Amino acid sequence: AVRLQHGVSGLEPLAWSEDHRVSVSTARSIAVLEQLSDVHSGGQEMVIHRTAVPAPSASCHLKVGPKKEVAECKEKFSNSADPTVSQAFMLDRVFNPEGKSLPPMRGFKYSSWSPLGCDANGRCLLAALTMDNRLTIHANLNRLQWVQLVDLTEIYGERLCEANYKLPKDDAARGELGDFSEFQRRHSMQAPVRMEWSGICTTQQVKHNNECRDVGSVLLAVLFENGNIAVWQFQLPFLGKESITSCNTIESGVSSPSVLAWWEYEHHNRKMSGLIVGSAFGPVKILPVNLKAVKGYFTLRQPVVLWQEMDQLPVHSIKCIPLYHPYQKCSCSLVVAARGAYVFWCLLLISKAGLNIHNSHVTGLHTLPIMSMTADKQNGTVYTCSSDGKVRQLIPIFTELALKFEHQLIKLSEVFGSVRTHGIAVSPCGAYLAVVTTEGMTNGLHPVSKNYQVQFVTLKTFEEAAAQLLESSVQNLFRQVDLTDLVRWKILKDKHIPQFLQEALDKKIESCGSTYFWRFKLFLLRILYQSMQKAPSEALCKPSHEDAKILISDSPGMGSAEDDQEEGTSKQANKQSLRDTGKGMDVDDTADEALPQSSDAGGREPMEEKLLEIQGHIEAVEMHLTREHMKRVLGEVYLHTWITENTSIPTRGVCDFLMSDDAYEDRTARVLIGHILKKMNKQTFPEHCSLCKEILPFTDRKQAVCSNGHIWLRCFLTYQSCQSLVYRRCLLHDSIARHPTPEDPEWIKRLLQGPCTFCDSPVF
Repeated sequence: AVRLQHGVSGLEPLAWSEDHRVSVSTARSIAVLEQLSDVHSGGQEMVIHRTAVPAPSASCHLKVGPKKEVAECKEKFSNSADPTVSQAFMLDRVFNPEGKSLPPMRGFKYSSWSPLGCDANGRCLLAALTMDNRLTIHANLNRLQWVQLVDLTEIYGERLCEANYKLPKDDAARGELGDFSEFQRRHSMQAPVRMEWSGICTTQQVKHNNECRDVGSVLLAVLFENGNIAVWQFQLPFLGKESITSCNTIESGVSSPSVLAWWEYEHHNRKMSGLIVGSAFGPVKILPVNLKAVKGYFTLRQPVVLWQEMDQLPVHSIKCIPLYHPYQKCSCSLVVAARGAYVFWCLLLISKAGLNIHNSHVTGLHTLPIMSMTADKQNGTVYTCSSDGKVRQLIPIFTELALKFEHQLIKLSEVFGSVRTHGIAVSPCGAYLAVVTTEGMTNGLHPVSKNYQVQFVTLKTFEEAAAQLLESSVQNLFRQVDLTDLVRWKILKDKHIPQFLQEALDKKIESCGSTYFWRFKLFLLRILYQSMQKAPSEALCKPSHEDAKILISDSPGMGSAEDDQEEGTSKQANKQSLRDTGKGMDVDDTADEALPQSSDAGGREPMEEKLLEIQGHIEAVEMHLTREHMKRVLGEVYLHTWITENTSIPTRGVCDFLMSDDAYEDRTARVLIGHILKKMNKQTFPEHCSLCKEILPFTDRKQAVCSNGHIWLRCFLTYQSCQSLVYRRCLLHDSIARHPTPEDPEWIKRLLQGPCTFCDSPVF
């Protein structure tokens, strides 16, 4: 459980990003909790890195005209003799964000995470909407601080002002700002309700020499109070205002819009897209989004109504889940929407006859309105919660005609006691459910004070997590941190790698030899090594009140304790009952022989031998991964260099390092090295120490030492020596990498954009 400093705000306070960060909208900031699967710690608790995006200190005033004229209009409306004007003006917080006698509009209304790969580090961007209608985009570039990249509310207001507050197809005559209806219209057309990110798409950019190159871009749709939708297109990586490509406004025609979601559908390798808009009055429909110069992009010809009844059931949340239809043998799209206490679902499927739509409602789930809804996009499972602490799990099951839902109740009161829930979010791979809770009623009485907490509940067993990691199509450990955390917990608890997992992993390595399985093996060995380590004696002297929050101490050579304290990394100790809720989490697998106790002198030697044996396996796997990456680097050198070109990569040193081990028999590597040496024509191009100009020999993959004893760390991505005071480091402090320089060719910059070769983590 992670305690929050302030109460939550907004309708959907929780959001879980693809890079395993949970954002919690509160009354003073957005608390960001990043889950880490730490390989350098022997503690069984979840490891959470905590940062925050503070709320702006100044109120946001929407730009509706010249400042002097706006001030005069506000004075006129507040003192109007007509109570329908004066009261409507004074009580509308869009017009009066300060509120004067009313409480200030502090806090955040909504937050939304972009897909992975949008910021300069290849991670997710955070779009934040404050209670006073300021929409900004933030990035966490150095792990310790969030930076505001752009204020979209300000830019959109300037665009509307230049267009005289008219849309391109709007020919109707508009009144003056002094007219209250016009004053309201100008505010409603730029007051955001929700915003959502699309998936990453490819656009074509024409260069000066008339060549076309593919550029990644992402779309951000912003829904406004009057029903208009602004679709922003950003070039990746997003760096700020200069990365904005375009902004198009769509008129949805939906009155009192409440929620927005992207509809993305893939049919015969053709990607279709649209925007799903829900209304506070009940209707739900999909709007086409026309985009130019987007490669392989298609949209609908006309809007599609999914639910048209004005039944006064407000649409609170919408999720779109891509699935595979087992009977129709094609992909389909499941749209679920929370409407009051019910879940509206709609199955969309494209066939030869056109777009087929099946829809219905799931009733009898909650006695109170649904507060929050989240979906696991891996298997289509939907979770809903109401404020009374009850969570429903809905599992879609396909039938020949459409589908049906099996649902079961998860009573959080059985885990946490009497609680009141405010929001839920499921992790990217479905291993954890995050729940924001406060104390519930006790003996019919409300609590005197509220303590807001984010509770993490396990949804998968260790066996399910291990099987999913072995059969993963992603093949990236960093993108599956929630699954690896369950595996980490099991190994640290049992102090051995289960036999079934070890055998299955060895078979995968023998059959396909992908480096992903080698990295998975390295992860397991490192966790096993940590589980064998003796707990430090200093931990016995710590006071009891610090047990819930312990600073991580890195292994030797991985940074000092002061560095970790600066990063604010802390372990949040879960209650044991939280861990026991996992279905069958304590089922023991076939264990190896019992480990010898290290309390006596006789058992100490076998334990040390076991540690040395594991350390040897770790070094062997690390060397294999290093050699595989060296081959990739040499392949890039061979493809992108001429015969006598002096490349900054120590090519000759890498070749000699690969060939130095006689036991290393790799025909591919030998052929590649032969071609490269033939190209180099006996030239060596050695690196030189920047302090004494001596040659830096390539004898170690981690560091370079000149004859005068100057030591430089090596970049793990290009194997160049980092001869500067500033360099980057892997998220788990596995390796270091240098910064790209303007002189670097494009292929070296591409190499430097890669993740860690040992743990798949991004580099900062």
